[in-house]
Amino acid sequence: MAGKIIKVSGPLVVARGLVNPKMYEVVKVGTLRLFGEIIGLKADTASIQVYEQTEGLGPGEPVDNTGEQLSVDLGPGLLRQIYDGIQRPLDLISRKYGDFIPRGIEEPAISRETAWEFVPTAKPGNAVSGGTRLGYVQETEIVRHWILVPSGLSGTLRELRAGKFTVTEAIGTIVDESGAARDVRLSHRWPVRRGRPYARKLNPVEPLITGQRVLDTFFPLAKGGTACVPGPFGSGKTVVQHQLSKWADADIIVYVGCGERGNEMTDVLLEFPELKDPRTGKPLMERTVLIANTSNMPVAAREASVFTAITIAEYYRDMGYNVALMADSTSRWAEAMREISGRLEEMPGEEGYPAYLASRISEFYERAGRVVPLGAEGEATLSVIGAVSPPGGDLSDPVVQATLREVRVFWGLDAKLAYARHFPAINWLSSYSLYSDAMGAYYDARVSPEWIPHRASALRLLQEEAELEEIVRLVGVDSLSARDRLVLETARSIREDFLHQNAFHEVDTYSSLRKQFLMLRAILLHHELARQAIDGGAPLEAVLALRVNETIARLKYHPESEIDAIEAAYAEIRSAFASILPRGVSA
Repeated sequence: MAGKIIKVSGPLVVARGLVNPKMYEVVKVGTLRLFGEIIGLKADTASIQVYEQTEGLGPGEPVDNTGEQLSVDLGPGLLRQIYDGIQRPLDLISRKYGDFIPRGIEEPAISRETAWEFVPTAKPGNAVSGGTRLGYVQETEIVRHWILVPSGLSGTLRELRAGKFTVTEAIGTIVDESGAARDVRLSHRWPVRRGRPYARKLNPVEPLITGQRVLDTFFPLAKGGTACVPGPFGSGKTVVQHQLSKWADADIIVYVGCGERGNEMTDVLLEFPELKDPRTGKPLMERTVLIANTSNMPVAAREASVFTAITIAEYYRDMGYNVALMADSTSRWAEAMREISGRLEEMPGEEGYPAYLASRISEFYERAGRVVPLGAEGEATLSVIGAVSPPGGDLSDPVVQATLREVRVFWGLDAKLAYARHFPAINWLSSYSLYSDAMGAYYDARVSPEWIPHRASALRLLQEEAELEEIVRLVGVDSLSARDRLVLETARSIREDFLHQNAFHEVDTYSSLRKQFLMLRAILLHHELARQAIDGGAPLEAVLALRVNETIARLKYHPESEIDAIEAAYAEIRSAFASILPRGVSA
């Protein structure tokens, strides 16, 4: 016997009479069989958040249990897809039903008709358990999709067949510990609110190289790490995440637009299929999954979209890949939680957010990490970068503060920098990374032992510039010594010639770690020689008039294939200073 609706309040529906309802169980609501999830149980009533519009829904309509938690389909066919927050394929729906999603429809998340060529790698008779690789299919030209034994299933592999199969056909049989034969397929389902298991977790020690100088050099994110990108409207959060999606050295990208404005998400959906993957030359979508949940979509689905995304990301991590997840923006997710909490008449916390806001944010970010996957050799990582949109750029917002307690990298976007057309508009005085020291050994071995000292010197110069600007505002630049004015000039060079990066310039959009190091080294070499010249009595004007300053400004436009030209600039810098350095001091 089905339950009955007794109350409808926006996306929240209250029903009575459900048979053995369970928390987070999926239900079908009303005669349209709308998709919903139980989020509260009290006596004989169940509170249900509906992931579709509830207009026209009324008391007395039926509510049916499904017995399953909110889950996603995991198998070949996920890449190149565009889903909504509950994993409905938007491309397929658009072709079949038009530009708007009809209510109550159900379409498979991955095609049931496509046949995949399965190549077995496991041998019948072997003992297998959750995470064991059975074989693979070539999902895209650049991604091999490993077929894994579902978590919780273990036993002896009795049969495994090669050939073409759809995701619903059995590819083999496992005899479990009770002696029962269990079919295995190319796909399986997994509840989104439960993290996928792994063998063990490791400390992140290797940087996620993004090609963005301010990030890689000053505030690096480790593979398997977590980062927060807060900033006001128009400060460039979305462009930063687009750059990370395109250039980060991750094998798989999962991008979730959680409650973003429709026009921004439209740009993403139109641009991503056109982008070329700089690593392979193939379309970037060959290794990308997009999840779109715009601000005009049902509010409840925002809360599900981030968990849908991270479950898909964990699935590819379990195959041994390095995965990067971009969430834009978690503030909209928190606002959805606040609305649902208010309709549940729960006691509000700070600024009306639910008291469990921090724990939900923690549940999301703690699923990142560098791990040893079940049944696999080697390591895999899942890095999570979450954008936050606090009202008015207020970093004391509860969502920002709860996020900062969980993440270890803070890339603070600054409206003043954005209005000054300095992009990426990441404030170098307020941002930080807690991974820098842990990755020192990587930089020493792969780039240079001078990486950490040069980084520290550059940050110190930027800090000194901020302190000197206070004096300049009070008494003017003429009151400063020549040494202090040189600090201002070098800090300006670091800002304009190193930190400023044009995402739309074909060369400047990406810088390798080696190029970043050589550029910064050139600026610091110039500063050291200029300081020696000034100490020896050379006028500051003579230092500023050197043509080599223009050479330094052009270093960012040297393509990676001509990176040796940056090292050649060192000789030009030394030669330029040789004429103004005091006698007996060598450049």
